[in-house]
Amino acid sequence: MDNKPWLVSLAYYLASSRKYQKIKDFFYNLLENSHYKYNKFFNIFMIIVVLVSVTSLVIDVQYDIPNWLNNFDLYFVTIVFIIEYILRIWVYSDIKKIIIEEYEERIFFGKKLSLVRLYIKIFKDKWSYVSSLPSIIDLLAILPSYRGLRALRVLILFRAFKMLRYTKSLTGFLDVLKRKKTELLTLFTLAGFFIFIAGIMLYVIEGNKNPHIHNLFDAFYWALVTISTVGYGDIVPVTPEGRAVSMLIIATGVGLIAFITSVIVSAFSERISSLREEKVFQDVSKKRHLTVLCGYGLLGRLIAKGLEKEKIDFIVLDIDEKMTALADNDGYYALNADATKSKIFEEIGLKDNIAHVLCMTSDDIQNAFIAVNVKSLNQNIVVTARCSDSDVAKKLAFVKVDHIIMPEDIAGKMGVVYAGEPAAFEVLLSIIEHKHKTQIDEIHITAESYFDGKSIKEIDFNSLRLIFLGVVKANKEMGDFGSFIFNPQKEYILHGGDKLVCIGYQTAIANVKRMV
Repeated sequence: MDNKPWLVSLAYYLASSRKYQKIKDFFYNLLENSHYKYNKFFNIFMIIVVLVSVTSLVIDVQYDIPNWLNNFDLYFVTIVFIIEYILRIWVYSDIKKIIIEEYEERIFFGKKLSLVRLYIKIFKDKWSYVSSLPSIIDLLAILPSYRGLRALRVLILFRAFKMLRYTKSLTGFLDVLKRKKTELLTLFTLAGFFIFIAGIMLYVIEGNKNPHIHNLFDAFYWALVTISTVGYGDIVPVTPEGRAVSMLIIATGVGLIAFITSVIVSAFSERISSLREEKVFQDVSKKRHLTVLCGYGLLGRLIAKGLEKEKIDFIVLDIDEKMTALADNDGYYALNADATKSKIFEEIGLKDNIAHVLCMTSDDIQNAFIAVNVKSLNQNIVVTARCSDSDVAKKLAFVKVDHIIMPEDIAGKMGVVYAGEPAAFEVLLSIIEHKHKTQIDEIHITAESYFDGKSIKEIDFNSLRLIFLGVVKANKEMGDFGSFIFNPQKEYILHGGDKLVCIGYQTAIANVKRMV
C-alpha cells in the first residue's frame, strides 16, 4: 500500500492533470508571455485600471469623489490587483515539481520525507519572487485601497510604477539601464563622492558666513544642485574660496553628465537592433501564409517590389547587415540572419506561418543550403531557389525543391524571343509589368467552389473577360501532379486544388478570385 503524504499525492495528481497544466500555461502566457495573442489586451486592460485608480485617488486628496468611483477603487481595482498578485506568485515556479523531486530523492536514498523541510523549500522558492522589486511594487500598489489609514495613500505612486510591467518600451528602457548597471553605479558613486567632498568644503568655508547655509544638509543640497548643473540660485557662495569650489564642482558635473549620457547612448545603440528584431518577430508572428525572401540583392529587391505590389506578406532574411538595413529602409520586415540555420525559421514559425521560401542570394551553394534546410524542417513549404549552375540545379531537383529559377537561361530565352519576334516580346513584357492594367495570374480553385467539378466548356471565359491559357493540375490520382496543361480539351474536369492560368484585366481576375 502506498502511504504517500497528502501533499505528495496532490503533487502527482496535478502533474498528471492536463487540465491543470493547460490552465496554468494560459495564465502564465497571459501575464508573462509578450508574444501571446491575449497578453496585449490584458496589458491594455491593466493600464486602464491603473490610470483610473490613480486618477480617483489623486482627486480624493482635495475633493469628495462619487460613491460609485470610490466603490470601484475599493472593490474592483483592489480585487483585480490581489488576483493578479496571487496569480503571479502561482505561475512564478512549479511547486509540484519541487515536491515530487524532493519525495523521489528521499525515496531513492531510503530516507523519510520531512514535511517541515519541504515547506521551507517551497517557501524559499516563492519568497525569491515575493521579495523581488516587481512583486513588492505589486503589493504596495494594493495598500492605498485601505481607507482606514490615509497615510497609505502616499503609496499611490506604486500604482503608477505598476505600468512598467505592461508597457514594453519602458521595460526595454530599464533593461538597457540594467545592462550598464556597473558603469552607471561607478559614475553615480563617483558623483556621490564629489558631492560629499564639495558639501563638506563649502560648509567648512562658508558655514558661518553664508546666511543660506544653516547645516550640513544645506551644503550637500547645494553640491547636488550644482553638480547636476541645475543651479536653482537659492544658495550661492559668498566667498572667493566658496566660488572656487563652485567652479570645480560645475566642471566636474559637466564631465559626469557627459559620461553618463555616453554610457546610456552606447547601451541604446547596442540594444536598438535587438529591439527592432523583437518588433519584427511580434509583427511577423501574427501573419499567416508568410513568404520568406532570402537575399536582398538586385533580384531580391525586384521580387520584394513585386510581392509588395501583390500585397503578399513577406519578410527579408539576409546575412549582410547592409542589405538588411536597406530592406528595412525600404519599409519591409527584415532580419539580419543566416537562413542556412534552422533556428531563424523556427523562431518565425516554420510550421504555422511560412507558406513559401524564396532562395534568391547570389550564391548557388548558399541557396542550396537554405533550400535543404527548409525542406528538412518542413516538406510542405514551397521552396523556390535561384541557380546559375546546372549541376547545382540537378541537386536542388533531387532534394525536391519545388521551383528552380535560372536567371541566365530565362534572360537568354527572352533575348531570343526579342530578336526573333520583338512584337510578341513587347506584348509579353507589358503583361509581366502589368501595363494597361492587364496581368497574367493563377486562380486557385478551392474544394466545393463554383468551378470545382465543372468542365472547361461549362465556363464562359468570354463573359468573365479572361483569356484562358491552361491548368496546373493538383489531382494526384490523374498523374502529372503539379504539371501545366496548355489549352486543355473542353471536356477536362476541374478539381479543388487546380490552378487556372489566365490573362485579363486586374479587376476581372479579382472578380473571378472572389467567385472561387
